[in-house]
Amino acid sequence: MENKEMLAIINHIFSSIEKLIPTYLEIDEDKNISNGNLAVCIIDENQNVYGKMFGTNQPSLRNSYKLAWTKASQVWLTGVKTGEYERMVFTKEVDENANGILAPDLIGWEGGQPLVMKNGKKLSAGFSGFRGTTDLEIMVKALALAEQY
Repeated sequence: MENKEMLAIINHIFSSIEKLIPTYLEIDEDKNISNGNLAVCIIDENQNVYGKMFGTNQPSLRNSYKLAWTKASQVWLTGVKTGEYERMVFTKEVDENANGILAPDLIGWEGGQPLVMKNGKKLSAGFSGFRGTTDLEIMVKALALAEQY
């Protein structure tokens, strides 16, 4: 896939997220986490990093993006969802240093996940700002919507 094509898909993902956000902001448990200051980070197979922040509070956006990047980069290194990888380390299924992440640097929260596009290309995605389960859900929905274009 050419970089232009990937960039187009990524921009469609960002647009899809923007369309999905109002629905999730109606859910108190999600709205109250970051007050609508959300961020996404995506790393493609060629190590290109894409990011987008949604909201108006710059300090909160900075924190949300930091978490989104940490989630995405952990997935990029491990190929495993965040939270799940931490469980694997602490139950000794995976050696703590197996992928270059020391235990104190693990991000155990849900919200980071590998995504596979219809063409087989893999994305390492991190989303931050809602509950972890919502962070995961919004990315799956956004990719599905983006691939309809």
